[in-house]
Amino acid sequence: MTPETPCEPGAAAGQSDAAHGAGNASDAGNASGAGDTACEAEFFDPATGAPKATDGTEGEHPDTLLAAERLEDLRRLQAEYVNYKKRVDRDRSLAREAGITHVLESMLPVLDDIHLAREHGDLEGGPFAAISEKLETILAKLGIERFGSVGDEFDPNFHEALMNIAADLPEGTTATTVVTVLQPGFRIGERVVRAARVAVANPQ
Repeated sequence: MTPETPCEPGAAAGQSDAAHGAGNASDAGNASGAGDTACEAEFFDPATGAPKATDGTEGEHPDTLLAAERLEDLRRLQAEYVNYKKRVDRDRSLAREAGITHVLESMLPVLDDIHLAREHGDLEGGPFAAISEKLETILAKLGIERFGSVGDEFDPNFHEALMNIAADLPEGTTATTVVTVLQPGFRIGERVVRAARVAVANPQ
């Protein structure tokens, strides 16, 4: 008994041509022709005669799919890290601002006394002038800004009107105006820690 020969794409076409050329000489030839036809059907499209796609060309290689999955995992981890870093930076900034706000609120009485001393001229040439300047420098480094000046247009977001008095305003004034700053306001960035406490006058 002759062992079966595995079908090979190239051999199938050659063997088929040889078998058909020899005709029906013997039963063995007929069997060989039938085997060749089976090989052709396995490797070639009967309708077009074009070679069929083998398993090696169908779909993507497993290693390629695994690499794509790992790349997607890496991108997801990177996005999670970026979001985590943003949250940490935001929380750190909020914690720092809260700490500075707490210190500033504790210092407001001292800052108000310095403001009154400045308004009355007690700081000019006095021993506390240098201390006041150093304190102002420290506040600026911490991002603390003092605001509120005579002549400002009254803004309820930044000013607290404690008094409304009659006063001569510059000609052409059409808005309520700050005429006296009783206590300056303080803010950290866009956050108002305390509104400026002022006296205002309305235009005539």
